[in-house]
Amino acid sequence: DTEDALEFAKSLGVKYRIINISGIVKKIASTIHNKMKKKEMGNIHARTRMIVLYYFANKNNYLVVGSGNKTELLMGYFTKYGDGACDIMPLGDLYKTQVRELAKHLKIPEKIINKTPRAGLWKGQTDESELGIKYEILDQILYDMEKGLKNNEIVKSVGVEISEVKRIKNIVNSTKHKRKMPEIARIGQY
Repeated sequence: DTEDALEFAKSLGVKYRIINISGIVKKIASTIHNKMKKKEMGNIHARTRMIVLYYFANKNNYLVVGSGNKTELLMGYFTKYGDGACDIMPLGDLYKTQVRELAKHLKIPEKIINKTPRAGLWKGQTDESELGIKYEILDQILYDMEKGLKNNEIVKSVGVEISEVKRIKNIVNSTKHKRKMPEIARIGQY
């Protein structure tokens, strides 16, 4: 992943800097708990990366650009205050499959477009294995939900079991908190 990103950045003439955050992540993890699960370590990794990104953004008066897409956002498939933290998210209203089509249109290298989607936070992890569904099917379900189709209509449209539609709807509903600013007990007018 790093090699592909570097190659692409160089081809565009983008300035970049590689910072190994593994030591920071390990120190945080060992300070908190010695035997952490993969997902917990992954979240620490994503949040540490965010800290470093915002350090450089603040130092250089930049904005942090998020790479999240609508599918990931609706599914809550990001680390809150980690890879979900950004100032702008240009792909945030495009489903994952639409991002792939846009990448083809923009002539992004095929080896990047065809890569198995993964966060890269631990060995063997893939998005679709964690989500339990292929993006092509997931995006159809999410799109039909957005159009207001009922469960049985989505089943007919996509060709999945009703239990899968209910599972996806449950995930979307249970991750709403990740897509909103924290609730506050408002006292004043502003």
